[in-house]
Amino acid sequence: MSVASRSRDSAVPALEIGRLSFAYGDRRVLDDVSLSVEAGEFVVLLGPNGAGKTTLFSLITRLHDRRQGEIRIGGFDVRRQAVQAHARIGVVFQQPTLDPDLSVAQNLAYHGALHGMGRREARRRADAQLERVGLLEQRHTRVRRLSGGQRRRVEIARGLMHAPRLLLLDEPTVGLDIASRRELVEHAHRLCAEEGVAVLWATHLIDEVHPGDRVLVLHRGRLLVDEGAATLPARLGVDSLGEAFERLVGEEGACA
Repeated sequence: MSVASRSRDSAVPALEIGRLSFAYGDRRVLDDVSLSVEAGEFVVLLGPNGAGKTTLFSLITRLHDRRQGEIRIGGFDVRRQAVQAHARIGVVFQQPTLDPDLSVAQNLAYHGALHGMGRREARRRADAQLERVGLLEQRHTRVRRLSGGQRRRVEIARGLMHAPRLLLLDEPTVGLDIASRRELVEHAHRLCAEEGVAVLWATHLIDEVHPGDRVLVLHRGRLLVDEGAATLPARLGVDSLGEAFERLVGEEGACA
């Protein structure tokens, strides 16, 4: 991405969603959702299973498209300016998407080819990202031989190869142990602080939220809260974010 493009991206929100609604038949899954994520911001999309988080991500990435409302990535409309919009986004889906029979390097090379990179440029970018996540020495290892946490780090490295300004992570710590979960959360925060990447992190786990994070609480397709994690408990008159979350979503509440 050129210097001019980066400058433009930093001047507009990484993600803007306006009055977004979506239904499967007669069942409304998202109802009039509006939000934005600024460049370099870490935002937690917090909601119980079934809240609509994955559907929201599917609409942003256009896996689903029959919806009402507007979605812009880096100022570009995902429908009318799809190429420019999706050049600015990286995604780590809830379900693993790496080919387990290919090496780490081969998985990343395929991603580079999809984004129009030459072989040499793709390898340079892949090595840089693998070094950042501490997996450069495993670049020739088959994915099936990696741990769950390592595979997730490879998916993040892959998602950052084309220098997106927005990274979406949909329940990325599912199936990981506590140490791996903690490292993944810390790594995503470092991307915001050091690289200026905006992160939208979807989870139902309270312990993945840092005090300085902005929290969006999604429940039954509606956005209930858009507030700092540190101020929400006091506003609701409770002692912790977990209690605040449980009060907002009832019996489907907080998990740790």
